[in-house]
Amino acid sequence: MKNFKKQLLAAAPLALLLASPALAQEETSGGDELRQSQIVVTGTRSADRTALETAVPVDVFPVEELTDTGRVELNQILTTTVPSFNFNQTAINDGTDIVRPATLRGLAPDQTLVLVNGKRRHSAALVNINGSVGRGSAAVDLNTIPTTAIGSVQVLRDGASAQYGSDAIAGVINVLLREDSSGGGVNVRYGAHVTDPEGLNRSEIDGQTTTVGGWAGFGLGEDGFLTVSAEYSLRKRTNRAGLDPRQQFPDLPEFDEAERTFNRLNHNYGNGRAENINGFFNAGYTLDNGAELYAFGGVQDREGESPGFYRRAIDARNIAEIYPAGFLPVIGGDVLDYSLGGGIRGTANEWDYDFSVVKGSNELDYSVNNSLNASLGPTSQTSFDAGSLKFDQLTFNADIVRTFDTLLPGTTTLAFGAEYRDENFEIEAGEEASWIQGPFPATDYFGNPISPTAAAGSQVFPGFTPESAVDEGRDASSIYGEVEWEPNDRTLLSAALRYEDYSDFGDTTTGKIAGRYDFTDQVAIRGAISTGFRAPSLQQQYFTAISTNFIDGVPFEVGTFPATSPAAIALGGGQLQAEESVSYSLGTVITPTPDWFVTIDAYRIDIDDQIFLTENLGGAEVQQVLADAGVNAQLVRFFQNGIKTGTTGIDIVTKYDFDFGDMGDLGVSAAFNYSKTEVTDVPQNQVIPSLTLFGRDRTLTLEESAPETKLILSADYGYKIADFNVRATRFGDVVDPSNNPDNDFTLEADWIIDASVDFQVSERVSLGLGADNVLDEYPTMTPSNQSFNGIFPYSSRSPYGFSGRYVYARASYSW
Repeated sequence: MKNFKKQLLAAAPLALLLASPALAQEETSGGDELRQSQIVVTGTRSADRTALETAVPVDVFPVEELTDTGRVELNQILTTTVPSFNFNQTAINDGTDIVRPATLRGLAPDQTLVLVNGKRRHSAALVNINGSVGRGSAAVDLNTIPTTAIGSVQVLRDGASAQYGSDAIAGVINVLLREDSSGGGVNVRYGAHVTDPEGLNRSEIDGQTTTVGGWAGFGLGEDGFLTVSAEYSLRKRTNRAGLDPRQQFPDLPEFDEAERTFNRLNHNYGNGRAENINGFFNAGYTLDNGAELYAFGGVQDREGESPGFYRRAIDARNIAEIYPAGFLPVIGGDVLDYSLGGGIRGTANEWDYDFSVVKGSNELDYSVNNSLNASLGPTSQTSFDAGSLKFDQLTFNADIVRTFDTLLPGTTTLAFGAEYRDENFEIEAGEEASWIQGPFPATDYFGNPISPTAAAGSQVFPGFTPESAVDEGRDASSIYGEVEWEPNDRTLLSAALRYEDYSDFGDTTTGKIAGRYDFTDQVAIRGAISTGFRAPSLQQQYFTAISTNFIDGVPFEVGTFPATSPAAIALGGGQLQAEESVSYSLGTVITPTPDWFVTIDAYRIDIDDQIFLTENLGGAEVQQVLADAGVNAQLVRFFQNGIKTGTTGIDIVTKYDFDFGDMGDLGVSAAFNYSKTEVTDVPQNQVIPSLTLFGRDRTLTLEESAPETKLILSADYGYKIADFNVRATRFGDVVDPSNNPDNDFTLEADWIIDASVDFQVSERVSLGLGADNVLDEYPTMTPSNQSFNGIFPYSSRSPYGFSGRYVYARASYSW
């Protein structure tokens, strides 16, 4: 019955969409402006080109479309609007639960360039070193940008390193802030997960989320604007853990009652608590000479939590005098993110110029709570300052553009410019108690020694040691040139060339050529060939996390070492080099009527020297090599170049707007992505050939962590004071891999249905209700032999998470 219901509801928007081509032949009275007909500023230097006129695919999403659902975070929103964009719900994954990575076109999180107002956005300080999607990456945290500040988002689905520099291998996401000199609005939203988790035999109401936000526009004289926005959100935790069947207390009669009455829902597997405070502004002022001064920026303070594994009462890492029934340690992350940019743009002697400077910073302060350092014994503190990560970026840009009518037949747009970027990465050590190896032995429940040394550092996340502290920087300079030529009204050709020089690893040159030909006013073809690169991040080059373990009374260093450390060099590592790519795209644009378009774009992306984090390397041979190099370590891992991948895909996007006159307006759309990544080469260690540098599960994570297919169907109907929205997203199969092929399992494809209705009850007041994941779908349950005694019933590889149905209400007031 459930499958029938699911298929019936999913088929409704599909049937509506399939009907649109036939209806499109009828005369319409216009309808709303198609989003793809809006002017784009991403991927082109021309000032008046729309998304349907470009040589490469660009999607435009106004903020009204982005906020159709109850989702609040920008990463979650883009997952249900951009078919090749994916965002996983990680859990029990340390800092990655607080700063979650997202991917575009099946590539790594740090292979997508993010811009704000066309200027490069700084990355997060966090480097993902655990087993999540995007392991080894340090990417931009889109969730630091609140929706209240956004005017629209433009997504360039094509390689663009020659135009924008490092990171633009998968594409570019450009977040454009509001530009309003008057008006404003305040909105309030409250929702919660109301769900019956499949296979858990219980109902849940949790994840209560309150969001209050608003924006206001102000005039700066007659020729300027200032738009300010603010947002506060508080999300309570969700928990989809299974009951813990394991023995918790000593197997003695006096503990029978404690064992029987113990609350076996002792883990927290889901979204951790998160609280965000955001403030943004965007301003511009036109001078008497026509030049415009502009500035923008924002700040976010986020406090998030990432619960760990429960330490049972009888666990050797527990001290019963502190936690008689065991404890659930929690990693706290306080993220402070800010950016401030400004510049001047105008025209001089028919040349358009734009000079700017942008400063950005992201800092993650770690704390560990409800924990202990077992090696400090019964007097151990239970909360710790575990240290911090910080990344700073300062960017100067100069861009010059001019369009000529006489240089060549038709029109020619020339652009050139330069960029200088200064970056810095820091790791600050935690307080001594968070990492020190104390004098106390490991004990049983009664305090009897069972091992000469107890686990060092704060449980679940030992703090950064003084040896892990880092303060490293670099600078990069680049110049570029670009030309767009329209010899006639049907042909567009463009080319770009960029040279970049980095103070740490060297220089690189990238190029791009693209073209478009319109056979008729309704049919065009477009394509591009480009080379790209991604510079190794400072986080990848210098991240260090070293802990000391005592084995038979001898101290051993265990952890992640910098790429140029003696440990890494002894095992064949060294200075990281840039990842290099070659991208091809070919597509068509079909516009049968002014209210209907279809775009089809195929692509191929080949990447060489992709950077990866090695497996934990250990054993007798490894220890001997390290000892010969004077390194005292048991297990090591480090970043290295060498993975080669090939990604093939296709994007299909269509939208049609109906105008029914007095019966309202209807917009229907579909967006489909097919993407397949294959790992074509994995490097072999040259020092110890038998070492596995990149395991089978890591390979399959690159290949199978994103759905191979994804389809988004949407219908938006407005009638009088009501606006109805239905969105159906089909996520294809995903594989949760293992180094043992017998333990691979597939998360089957699923439809996720979102629905909402909003009522404009007065000129200024709007009220709405909605539900995301209306059918309360859950991913394929994890096999019992891989679910940690049934405690983790769902995989964090699920492309739509595992929190279940989310219902919400919202209200807004505008002026």
